[in-house]
Amino acid sequence: MHIPALIVDLALMLIVAGITTLLCKKLRQPLVLGYLIAGFIVGPYFNLFQSVTDTISISTWGEIGIIILMFALGLEFNLHKLASVGGTAIITAITEVTFMLAVGFGCGQLMGWSNMNSVFLGGMLAMSSTTIIIKAFDDLQLKGKKFTELVFGTLVIEDIAGIFMMIILSTIAVSQGISGGVLAGSLSKMVLYLAIWLIMGIYLIPTILKKTKNLMSDETLLIISLAMCFGMVLLADSLGFSSALGAFLAGSLLAGTVHAEQIEHLIKPIKDLFGAVFFLSVGMMVDPALIVQYAVPILTLTLVTIFVKAFFSTTGVLLSGQTLKTAVYCGCSLAQIGEFSFIIASLGISLGVMGDFIYPIIVSVSVITTFTTPYCIKASDNVYGFLDQRLPAKLSAYLNRYTSEVQSETEKSQEWPAFIKAYFTSITFYSVIIAGIILAGTSILWPFLAAYLNQNLSGGVAILAMVITIAPFMRQALVKKNEHFIPLWFGGRSNRLPLLALTVVRYAVMIFLTILPARIIFSFSIWYIILAAVVVVILIVRSDWLIGPYLKMEAQFLSNFNERNLEEQKRNDPGHNWLDEQYYVSRIRCSQEKPFLNKQVSDFVSMFQVNIKIIKIIRGNKHINIPKASEKLLLGDIIYITGTFSQLNGLQAVVNWQGSAFELEKEDEGGYLTLRDFINTQKDCHENNQLLCYVITVDKGSPLIGASIKDSQIKSEWGGLLLGLERDLYPLLDPDIHLRLEENDLIWILGPQKMTGKLAKTNLL
Repeated sequence: MHIPALIVDLALMLIVAGITTLLCKKLRQPLVLGYLIAGFIVGPYFNLFQSVTDTISISTWGEIGIIILMFALGLEFNLHKLASVGGTAIITAITEVTFMLAVGFGCGQLMGWSNMNSVFLGGMLAMSSTTIIIKAFDDLQLKGKKFTELVFGTLVIEDIAGIFMMIILSTIAVSQGISGGVLAGSLSKMVLYLAIWLIMGIYLIPTILKKTKNLMSDETLLIISLAMCFGMVLLADSLGFSSALGAFLAGSLLAGTVHAEQIEHLIKPIKDLFGAVFFLSVGMMVDPALIVQYAVPILTLTLVTIFVKAFFSTTGVLLSGQTLKTAVYCGCSLAQIGEFSFIIASLGISLGVMGDFIYPIIVSVSVITTFTTPYCIKASDNVYGFLDQRLPAKLSAYLNRYTSEVQSETEKSQEWPAFIKAYFTSITFYSVIIAGIILAGTSILWPFLAAYLNQNLSGGVAILAMVITIAPFMRQALVKKNEHFIPLWFGGRSNRLPLLALTVVRYAVMIFLTILPARIIFSFSIWYIILAAVVVVILIVRSDWLIGPYLKMEAQFLSNFNERNLEEQKRNDPGHNWLDEQYYVSRIRCSQEKPFLNKQVSDFVSMFQVNIKIIKIIRGNKHINIPKASEKLLLGDIIYITGTFSQLNGLQAVVNWQGSAFELEKEDEGGYLTLRDFINTQKDCHENNQLLCYVITVDKGSPLIGASIKDSQIKSEWGGLLLGLERDLYPLLDPDIHLRLEENDLIWILGPQKMTGKLAKTNLL
């Protein structure tokens, strides 16, 4: 029987790889090095043994290897991980990648290489090796140190930068030059599609996996995961993006689900096999004659990688406000290149724009820096000692002052950073969804309608459908409150102009997005379209329609987005999120100078424009629990209010600004009392005067199912106050009154003792 050449080649490759990786393991070297050596041995440039013959098939397997490696990389990445890496990692990665791109390009030009070779060289030198660094930290027993966490955070950002870099390099390669318009257009298109895929994927994929959970075996989950991976590869390719981006995106979509760890476990053997074939194919391209011929470039690039890369990495850490010692340790750890550089090199060769001679050069630099990395890390102490002694006194004093000032400034006020983060997260999220709806409407719905209706009618119907669809998202984008707005607005007059400007920007973005469909479909005067868009936006803001279904979608999205974290939290603590520990209580005494004296409860809330709640009024010996909105506040009343920490701080900021001259009462320790602690302090009160927190599960058949919070009669009939709810383990504090309750929701209600009987009568307890 004839055995295909591919099987013979795979047998040869894996046998040699098995031997070389065992040797590397014995010598405590990374396995990647063993694969590269094995690839060289079975390659066409080493003639002592049989060589691989079916190079085309092996190359295809190598391409699959890149896809699987990028899919696995995506599985290790999620948006929570990105949010947790911090500013230091972001600044370090941006500094290092930016300057190494420039340095790499400059080195290529000095060595007489073409522009495209130089551009790709810069991309390869910018990427450090996660595999090599992890191995070095393990061997040196450094995991857990502060600088190692910063290094891992930097590697996360580098990986993301690498994905963007591959898109940019692909665009440059196709156009054979750097065209600003084409590049900006490609990047904008890529960012939009990427964001739409992420948002839709986070909403749909975990939901589908939950609903099919009972049907999922290991085999089924593996097949579905790989189907997603290769499906996204095809989709990315059809849109003009690289297969690596599609694979990475598929992995990142699954990374936030509870199945992520199981998928990682299932995919690992496949990743190891195809990853090995990829690195073997890299080793096969190493030509000793080229290494001898390009010995000077190899030595030059090795020195650049070790010294220049370490310098810019150190600079990035310093710019983020870390100390010189931490910066030196991080810089020395990042002084190498590795597997991502091979992927970028493969991209250049597959596009036919990069010289084959660069591959063995990069592999040689990677092999050398693999050996030097542990020694660079060990030398960090000596490097720091040398710099600390030799730096000019003024520069040393400036660095010490800068790093301490940056850190103290960061620790000062968190209101502005928190506001900016929430503002841009919100506007980006809603803008992407609305842009995605417009994209679908103009590219799919409109052409479909145009096939059956005349041009004006089809355009009008398409625009109407788009406006109706985007309306609930646009309303939330414009109406949803940023809890940091009030403390900033009333915290200082200097805050008001930037806050107003940001509010105007938010409305301008929404008006622009409303203009887009009409501008694309019709050729009306732009001023008529702008006027119509302004009217539409005002109507949307003032309307409550469709808000209920939207809130359900939002709750589902948040639950899916946090699914993996919530599941891990449940494993560590089998209980629930205790909402009574996330609300705080303070009290105010109603005296003559108080501006709310003889005002109603509803007037108190509107007067200070903060969404806090009055939960109790003590009037002499009388306790008024969960007072009605019409209840008046009289002289001598003690008012108990509850809200989140930010809401109470916001109330204090408004009070200070209005000159009302009263402080929210705090405990002896200087902090607010949690709602749970407040409930526990009522033991001396008569039970009829006590407030309790009730936790109720909305079971099947409950009269609450399908009712909005507004219409649930929790306050009017039971005398209670709904604080929040937990849906699929995700806690929703202070939910919108239009949100509809669903089966299995866990709702938290604050109410008096007598509410127990009412709940029992309705079979809710």
